[in-house]
Amino acid sequence: MSQPLVSIIVPTYKSATTLAACLESIKNQTYPQIELIVIDNHSTDNTVDIAKTFTPNVHVRGPERSAQRNYGVEISKGKYVVIIDSDMELGPKVIEACVEKTETSEQVGGVVIPEESFGKGFWAQCKRLERSFYVGIDWIEAARFYRKDLYQKLGGYNESLVSGEDWDLSQRMGKISKIDRVPEFIMHNEGHLRLGTTLKKKYYYAQKFAEYLKANKTTEQVGAQTGLFSRYKIFLSRPGKLFRNPILGIGMLFMKTCEFGFGGFGFLAVKVKSR
Repeated sequence: MSQPLVSIIVPTYKSATTLAACLESIKNQTYPQIELIVIDNHSTDNTVDIAKTFTPNVHVRGPERSAQRNYGVEISKGKYVVIIDSDMELGPKVIEACVEKTETSEQVGGVVIPEESFGKGFWAQCKRLERSFYVGIDWIEAARFYRKDLYQKLGGYNESLVSGEDWDLSQRMGKISKIDRVPEFIMHNEGHLRLGTTLKKKYYYAQKFAEYLKANKTTEQVGAQTGLFSRYKIFLSRPGKLFRNPILGIGMLFMKTCEFGFGGFGFLAVKVKSR
């Protein structure tokens, strides 16, 4: 198999607590032909200093992560591009598996890399359980590994979107090429997750979600993506897994219900303000 260059783009913003582990996991990939590019959004901690210990390709760009990602792809040299968040850690064979998948089929333009969560505290364990149900669910998972030429043909991430932008790009890619998946995993560091923090985050992103809905109003996945009952259907379809630890299962359902509730409040708040 040929070994084309793969450019890994990591957008950062005050990412000092997780960035070293993220970049170390990229450094430790079994695939050798990797270009690492970090695009920082004016961090005030030592994010940039950490990044420079791993790569000279450190640039400053904003205002949001979609613009950071697109700029990283614009200056990249690889045949393929991978978008990795700074709180993620790659399994050692992730890039190798993605290249093998795309090099053996010209029809594949994007690759889904499934995610597992880890972190400290009860709510992080609930998030880990939740995410474990999503592996293999097409309307939840989004591609992160792309053919650069097709990425650029689509214009990359929609920079007007702050919420749902991963789904948006992956769904647009799926209309012009095949989206495949690999069995290797990304580990998503939730840190010491607190319920209040995750609810505030859902409220914020829900306020931005109307733009995603507007851009994807004819996309069939949207109904499932925005529905609490579609998530509950996934969870309840595997009761043995959900209630293997009853306290954890109930906690996860409670957390997810609260997230949808706060998301709904955030979405409605924007609607009321716009009138």
